Amino acid sequence: MELAELSGAGFTSLPVDEEILRERLEKSDKAFRGQLERIEYGKYLLMMEDTSTGEVVGCSAVKAGTGIDHPFFNYRIITLSQASHAAGNMRFDMDALVLTNEYVGYTEVGTLFLKANHRGGGAGRLAAQSRYLLMATDPDRFGEKVLAELRGVIDQKGVSPFWECLGRHFFRMDFDEADKLSATTDNQFICDLMPKYPIYVDLLPPEAREVIGRCHSDGVGAYKLLQWEGFEFDRTVDIFDGGPLVAVQRRHLRTIRESKRVKLQLVDDASNTEFSQGLISTDVLSDFRVSQAQILLRDQDTAMTSQDVFDRLQLKPGATVRVWVRS
Repeated sequence: MELAELSGAGFTSLPVDEEILRERLEKSDKAFRGQLERIEYGKYLLMMEDTSTGEVVGCSAVKAGTGIDHPFFNYRIITLSQASHAAGNMRFDMDALVLTNEYVGYTEVGTLFLKANHRGGGAGRLAAQSRYLLMATDPDRFGEKVLAELRGVIDQKGVSPFWECLGRHFFRMDFDEADKLSATTDNQFICDLMPKYPIYVDLLPPEAREVIGRCHSDGVGAYKLLQWEGFEFDRTVDIFDGGPLVAVQRRHLRTIRESKRVKLQLVDDASNTEFSQGLISTDVLSDFRVSQAQILLRDQDTAMTSQDVFDRLQLKPGATVRVWVRS
């Protein structure tokens, strides 16, 4: 609840609603335990702990399959070519927004949020990359394609220019109300009320045009991490705030490509060893944990680290883990 309150307007996956959040935590627990009817319904919520204090300082999540239990609507930006010989061979292109539901079966990563005083020092990277290490533990539970949706531009008063200039005309409600309905219902209201025809971008006011495909200032760091990972803007934006959607093939995710399964052993003498900074995750989805760590890759099949990392991951020497080492 504290993280939801801190995340602010437009963070749909963390609604300020105790009942909804409790239900999501329970569903996440069932997903990790493999107790769902269908694996594509799985929503895995990861919580970040500062192990020096025990404080929960952030979160991130993986949704195994989008658009399966209810539609996942977005605007695709299409370009229409206009030409007329009768008007003196005039030709120009115009962008238009078309409502789509084309990401069916994609795995979605999101809910990336850290308390302000814990940003930096690799915490954001840990929260982001933990989601890909999670997928690597049991790939069959996740889609071959992965997407991420970034929060769009919203001012300090919680006003979305894109919503005020477009969505409000169709929904006749405030942004926060529509945002909450999107987070807590099956999105039938979107089917009922969204425009059914293309919307010409040039007909929108300048303040709306300028924010299409731009992310919230708090999301710039997350966007850079997504680009580093291999995600690319797919000319698709959120229907409420105009924020960008980015996508990538799962096999092309940098963390998955560069990580490896090894046996983890306890280092004999940390003072005389040259370590590399990286991440170590357990290799069992039902008991998944990830930690920052100092790592020594002894060979292709063995890595070494210190006792405190074993304690954090609740492992014993000889356990199979997945490691990613920063190059």
